[in-house]
Amino acid sequence: MDSATSDRDALQATADNGLKIVVVGGFGVGKTTMVRSVSEIRPLNTEETMTRAGEAVDHLDGVQSKTSTTVAFDFGRITLDARSVLYLFGAPGQERFWFLWDRLFSGTLGAVVLADTRRLSDSWYAIDRLEHHGTPFIVACNDFGGPLHSEQQIREALDLSPDVPLVECDARDRSSSKYVLITLVEHLQQLAAARVPEAALTAAPAAMTPEPTP
Repeated sequence: MDSATSDRDALQATADNGLKIVVVGGFGVGKTTMVRSVSEIRPLNTEETMTRAGEAVDHLDGVQSKTSTTVAFDFGRITLDARSVLYLFGAPGQERFWFLWDRLFSGTLGAVVLADTRRLSDSWYAIDRLEHHGTPFIVACNDFGGPLHSEQQIREALDLSPDVPLVECDARDRSSSKYVLITLVEHLQQLAAARVPEAALTAAPAAMTPEPTP
């Protein structure tokens, strides 16, 4: 594992607001690559070399050239301002490590579902678990040079709600990965803003209810 940082990247003492985001998706969709590309520190990785022992349990269709895999999680960090820091966790993709996901979702503000349009069915489990936990998410299609699909085709294949943002990205590119995270943050802000009027409407009838006469 690699977690070294430089003095230049040390966390400021004023930072007291930690925000957590998780990157999930199928095996080999680029989660580790995204965390590496966007983190301001050298990310912590738990990648191990794949061996023949895993051939019977790991599905390598479409990723036959992959030689290493995440066995716990990836971790990166982005400083937003003097007081706020974004912590980025990349979840392992193989089915045998899915039991770790529920722990990673704890305390998460939102998630990025990274998808490979050549293997969209690999994203179903991630979307299902996020919906089960009530965790807001967006879907980012990583560019592997596969066949082009329209946004409508992808939404239908993943059974996405119209209010779930769908974007394209190149996980290797820092600016592209930053755009994905910005899209998620904007989505979370929109959801939070929509909840404020709902809360006010719920509280109003209660406030108008007269107290019982003693």
